[in-house]
Amino acid sequence: MAPSAHSVSCSGLSFTWPDGTTVLDGLDLAVGPGRTGIVGLNGSGKSTLLRLIAGELRPSGGTVRVTGETGYLPQNLTLDTALRADVALGIAVPRAALRAIEAGDPSEEHFTAVGDDWDIEERALATLDQLGLGHIGLDRTVGELSGGESVLLRLAALLLRRPGVLLLDEPTNNLDLRARRRLYEAVSSWRGVLIAVSHDRELLELVDRIGDLREGEVHWYGGGFSAYQEALTTEQEAARRSLRAAEADVRRQKRELAEAREKLARRVRYGRKMYENKREPKIVMNARKRAQQVSAAKHRGTHTARLEDARERLDEAVDAVRDDAEIRVDLPHTAVPPGRTVLTVREAELRYGARVPEFTVRGPERIALTGRNGAGKTTLLRTIAGELEPVHGEVRTEVPSRFLPQRLDLLDDGLSVAENVARHAPSATGNRIRARLARFLFRGSRADQPAGTLSGGERFRATLAALMLAEPAPQLLMLDEPTNNLDLSGVEQLTAALESYEGALIVAAHDLPFLRSLGITRWLHLDGELTETAPEDI
Repeated sequence: MAPSAHSVSCSGLSFTWPDGTTVLDGLDLAVGPGRTGIVGLNGSGKSTLLRLIAGELRPSGGTVRVTGETGYLPQNLTLDTALRADVALGIAVPRAALRAIEAGDPSEEHFTAVGDDWDIEERALATLDQLGLGHIGLDRTVGELSGGESVLLRLAALLLRRPGVLLLDEPTNNLDLRARRRLYEAVSSWRGVLIAVSHDRELLELVDRIGDLREGEVHWYGGGFSAYQEALTTEQEAARRSLRAAEADVRRQKRELAEAREKLARRVRYGRKMYENKREPKIVMNARKRAQQVSAAKHRGTHTARLEDARERLDEAVDAVRDDAEIRVDLPHTAVPPGRTVLTVREAELRYGARVPEFTVRGPERIALTGRNGAGKTTLLRTIAGELEPVHGEVRTEVPSRFLPQRLDLLDDGLSVAENVARHAPSATGNRIRARLARFLFRGSRADQPAGTLSGGERFRATLAALMLAEPAPQLLMLDEPTNNLDLSGVEQLTAALESYEGALIVAAHDLPFLRSLGITRWLHLDGELTETAPEDI
């Protein structure tokens, strides 16, 4: 099938989970050849949409139509660690048949297994090399690979199949910078239909258009992420102007309705006075009274209708303006004087082999920690946090510190958000905790939500709140791949929160645009040994 014939279309697509939670309701979507990015808030249904297109879920209503073979890379990929690479790639059977034929076995079953794929082994090795996996070969097991390499191996299997439609769900979440760049190259060269759900801004720059899934509808924007941001900014400025105009119109209509009512009241009082004084014949006064009542009802109805129309326009304007709520962190006790020593590491050897000869943090430094998957970044952060002991050497923190891990497992799922924060700040009053939680967007009853019911983005905010509001306040904050659990709005909220944080900051991440937005003062790279580097050299 020619690439131009490949497409994905959804008509009136609906999906409801068995517990009654509706994710999609009557969604229409049409995607043709080219690279399409899908963005949206956590919980908006992006991953569910991909699973419906891939056929992993059955819609509750509507239809999904895909022309061409589909390849799907899920967000949470699990591969059997005992699988050999050739099995994971789906080429083990033809590869074994080729070996048998080369050994002189002319059995028909071997020729049937090979089919037209006489170069399958060469193509597989070339695909692995394209993705930076040339060193693993075809006989290694999945258990010998890092998490990022496993993701790329699954992508290699899809590329070998050459599907007409490729679906990627947050494909860069567990990839280091080198692996991300390999994936970017694969995305750039894709010629069929590609749909990528992602918050990775570098990946989104490579797409031809972006669909923003919001409140059950997809709004389309041409171009990559920069064009999307520019169009969204323009759109929101216009929406805010419309909102201000609608608010002014409602105020004006209320004022005119009040004035009309007062005018009618004066007419009624005048008519009653004339009637009481009997200055006109009774028949004339009754006729005038009926005319005034009809006129009053018509006048009042006109102004009331205008006010209702104005209110409807206001509701539409409110819906068009996005909720730009920001996390606000204004904790004066987190501030660190410029000259103060925050952290000292000397001649430390960490578990699993990484070495840190000399590492000192002074004052409110902002440090980016980069390195390939498995280099020891998480181990270093856990050692600084006191969760692990160094094998040799010294690791000493001089100020209160907190560590936000990738797994976000610091919360007790059976407790509410407020109760989880109270565990870390036992001397704080309930009112003080709720006032602080409001700054992390947990207002009113949201603070009483059980932690086990939170979405990924909400769980991140609740965990961050528990750490930041802990006693004593952290003057050293360490984050491990914090953007993995966040949508684009969540990343912006986190960036705003960290802008106002006055303590020292160490962030391990592969998301370079996010790191650059934090005002990083030092870039450190861990690859067997910790070294200082520049962002352009990563």
